[in-house]
Amino acid sequence: MSSLRNAIPRKAHKERAQPHLRRKFGLLEKHKDYVIHARAYHQKEQTLLKLKEKAALRNPDEFYFKMIKTKIVGGVHKPESQANNYTNEELMLMKTQDIGYILQKLQTEKRKLKDLMVCCILLTISHHPNMFIMPTTGRRQEKYAKKFQNKGTHQLLKTCLKLF
Repeated sequence: MSSLRNAIPRKAHKERAQPHLRRKFGLLEKHKDYVIHARAYHQKEQTLLKLKEKAALRNPDEFYFKMIKTKIVGGVHKPESQANNYTNEELMLMKTQDIGYILQKLQTEKRKLKDLMVCCILLTISHHPNMFIMPTTGRRQEKYAKKFQNKGTHQLLKTCLKLF
């Protein structure tokens, strides 16, 4: 029976309208609108109380250098301009240092990439049945290259090491 009761459309109850005599004051504020405004008002009131309490409890001897290095413009603290404090020589020195730093980072990233590539190559080599890992530098490489049995893998490793 409850399902039949839910099937019948019900009348939507509306909040009352603004009386004719008060139409000049605009729309009547509904209760849900009032609740939103009231909550916002009380929240702002609480934050103001907290700020007043914080200001009352502050240390009058407290000092920060930003207190003297800022200017109040239109009621807002603006830091002093520090844009042109450097000479041309200092700017050029900073630019060259930046370039040097970028080149150093580039070298480290290339080295990391090389190590990763070698690891990947060695992982692919490990799947071959005649696995033999040879040293990658100097005379030992040539010595082991002669003894190396799996020539296809040796060529793969050699070509990949030439890339670096």
